Amino acid sequence: MKMYTLTRYQTLPVTPREAWEFFSDPKKLEEITPDDMPFEMLGDQPPSMYPGMIIQYKIEPFPNIPVKWITEITQVDEGKYFIDEQRFGPFKFWHHQHHFREIEGGTEIIDTVNYILPFRIIGQFTHKMLVHKRLEAIFDFRQKTLRSHFGAIDK
Repeated sequence: MKMYTLTRYQTLPVTPREAWEFFSDPKKLEEITPDDMPFEMLGDQPPSMYPGMIIQYKIEPFPNIPVKWITEITQVDEGKYFIDEQRFGPFKFWHHQHHFREIEGGTEIIDTVNYILPFRIIGQFTHKMLVHKRLEAIFDFRQKTLRSHFGAIDK
């Protein structure tokens, strides 16, 4: 069983509070999900997260392959970080940390995802051929969308 890690950094010209308000609203997930990956939130969600919160959605990570995904928000330190973990879905293990750090001129957002695919050797092959590229494309889309929404920090 192989664990993979994806880490992404992004700086936005907003306060940590503004970044937190956007990212801690589960309804914003749809806005930062690629258009070629249909996404549907299942059930009503409160406007901000809390430890123990369950989020259910349906997503098509690949064309015509719908997947129901259930996530639990396991930890929240308001304004600083939150962690979501998959309870049911396509991964054997999924642990996603979202950190917010004040920097000069804005906020640095750090996403760290640790994940394991099912099916051992088949999962490793699938990771190399499909999953790694798809996750990179999803986070590339998120970064582009967030830059369009919030702007970028001039360096």
